[in-house]
Amino acid sequence: MIARLSSISQSNLHKIQQTVKWIVYTLLIINWGFYIYEDWDRAVHTLNDSSTLFDWAREFATSIDESAWFILLFMFELQTYVLEDQDWQGWVAKTVHGVRLVCFVMIMHTVYAFAVTVIEYQPTVAVENVSNLCDMTNDGVSYVYNLDYTEINEQTCGELSYESAFYWVGNDPVVSDMPGLNLERELAWADLVEVVTWLLILLSIEFVVRLQEHGVSGGTMISSANWLKIFLYLILFGLAVYWATLSHWLYTWDTFVWIAGFAAIEMNISEWRDELLEEQLEAVAAGAKL
Repeated sequence: MIARLSSISQSNLHKIQQTVKWIVYTLLIINWGFYIYEDWDRAVHTLNDSSTLFDWAREFATSIDESAWFILLFMFELQTYVLEDQDWQGWVAKTVHGVRLVCFVMIMHTVYAFAVTVIEYQPTVAVENVSNLCDMTNDGVSYVYNLDYTEINEQTCGELSYESAFYWVGNDPVVSDMPGLNLERELAWADLVEVVTWLLILLSIEFVVRLQEHGVSGGTMISSANWLKIFLYLILFGLAVYWATLSHWLYTWDTFVWIAGFAAIEMNISEWRDELLEEQLEAVAAGAKL
């Protein structure tokens, strides 16, 4: 009777876990739509007729990055939940690893794009012969502060900044005052740190998955990888708090939802590990009987 109740309880818990997991995945898709809109809104101010395909790819680096992470999350869901007991050989393994390689390339593009942004934001280049933004109303330039881009025109120029010195933000037709430029630099660094942190988490999960594919369910290497992931998640929590202090609630929310999404993968890996341990114990018991 107790065993039956325990089985029912585990079944109900499993259903709840799966429901929560798919709610999280749905929220991530919704967030992806917000990021596409945000990238497009920024591109309106930073791109023009002379912009290259590479310039477009840089401006939509976040959307590209999110797309890659969605595909990777789906691949991990297949590998750690749907097909964890399958023999990963032949075309199945080649397809999964091939798709994953493409996603890594997309993520590395994001790392490169964010690194370039950090570098481009470092020079302090003053806007010459300008002491008021209203002097730039006919120049096709935008003003940015805290990632909020506004076209400089006769209606907006007097309300954007009361500073008397302005600076170019990177190589785009975008300016800001010194507080705004420093903030854009900080945010660029935050973007770079975030994407590198997620990449390290991904590599740690991939490392554990590869070990479990070969029947390794414990040991120093898996423990070290798990402790590393905890440290990396703490960095992400810190970034989420930083964005919240700047009222970037979408970034804060998105970080927490992505952490929840990867927690679902971690849950799959943990269940898979328990199954491996159970199989190993059964094998030991069977050997002892012989």
